[in-house]
Amino acid sequence: MKFRPCIDLHGGQVKQIVGSTLSDERQDFLQTNFSSDQPSSYYAEMYKRDGVFGGHVIMLGPGNEAAARAALNAFPGGLQIGGGITAANAGYWLDQGAAAVIVTSYVFKDGLVHEQRLRELVKAVGRERLVIDLSCRKKGELYYVVTDRWQKFTDLVVSPESLAYFADFCLEYLVHAVDVEGKCAGIAEDLTVLLGEHSPIPATYAGGVKCLDDLLRVKELGRNRLDATIGSALDIFGGTGITYAEAVSFNKSEEN
Repeated sequence: MKFRPCIDLHGGQVKQIVGSTLSDERQDFLQTNFSSDQPSSYYAEMYKRDGVFGGHVIMLGPGNEAAARAALNAFPGGLQIGGGITAANAGYWLDQGAAAVIVTSYVFKDGLVHEQRLRELVKAVGRERLVIDLSCRKKGELYYVVTDRWQKFTDLVVSPESLAYFADFCLEYLVHAVDVEGKCAGIAEDLTVLLGEHSPIPATYAGGVKCLDDLLRVKELGRNRLDATIGSALDIFGGTGITYAEAVSFNKSEEN
């Protein structure tokens, strides 16, 4: 298991946002935990310096392309990118230095799975450079994949069956527990268990990690099969729960 870093972009700026408050209709509803004075390349260079690979650059809406390019150019091959990825532009982002592209809304659109689009993406970039984002929200007892900046529910349930099915198309999964994303209030334990038990390929969990104990909890519940992303809780993003240095040290301890 390892810590995966992130660079979340909104309006061209590095931010940490409460995921469930993203809305196209109501900008006043958006809850921002942190807005950085540093450019995206600052964080990418930090991750490169410390050898922390596999981080995610996420473009939350339009106006983030220049900042995304700057991050990828600063750490070629070290970061994945998501947000508005299609079969038409995926190759461009790989050329900019992304290790892989992350897809959600292009494949899961209007509540449905568009398998033909998924196959087009695989043909364009290869399974080994494609990450499927199964970020989800809970409805009843089940987790449903959500799209369009986590605003729209699809009909797809994150389940042993869906995890097995989509594994044939991608290198790994990225799964944000949207209901706890950015709240630093603890992880979605049931989702962590589900992913740890049933994902047949590598998966990264994100959402609610507030301290080192939560990171260890993901390791335990995920059967040491999941990586974890930490955002708002990190000191580099204004958090107080865990320092970036502690997260890097965690990775080094896991390598030994």
